[in-house]
Formats: sequence, structure tokens, C-alpha cells
Amino acid sequence: MIFKVYFQEKANEVPVRENTKTVYVNGESERDVRLKLKDRGFNVEFVQAVKGAHLEYEQQSEDFKVLEI
Repeated sequence: MIFKVYFQEKANEVPVRENTKTVYVNGESERDVRLKLKDRGFNVEFVQAVKGAHLEYEQQSEDFKVLEI
């Protein structure tokens, strides 16, 4: 399943909406995705499962790239 992860690049900084970035990760569950990203030093704000029509919409974006970890 593909998950859309909203994060800040630095875990030690206060989250600012304008600095929020997204990445798509293939994983079994939200917990699996968080474990995969743990060593990257991200401040993960939210993990959202993307499927069905939502996935089709996201795939149309030129920024859609699934991070394989």
C-alpha cells in the first residue's frame, strides 16, 4: 500500500506549515512507514493511506514518486 507522509526535514525544529514536505512510501502499515523513515531524521507530522481515486489523483502529479526503502 502507498502512504503519503507529511514531514518537516529537521526533527528538532518547530513545525511550520509552509515548510511541510511530502513523500510517498510503500509500506504494510502506518507503523511500518514510520519505522522506515525513523533513521532519516524527519519530523513526521502525518501518515495517510492513499488508495482508489485518491491514488489516481496523486499519480497525475509530476511530483509523484514512491520512495522505496
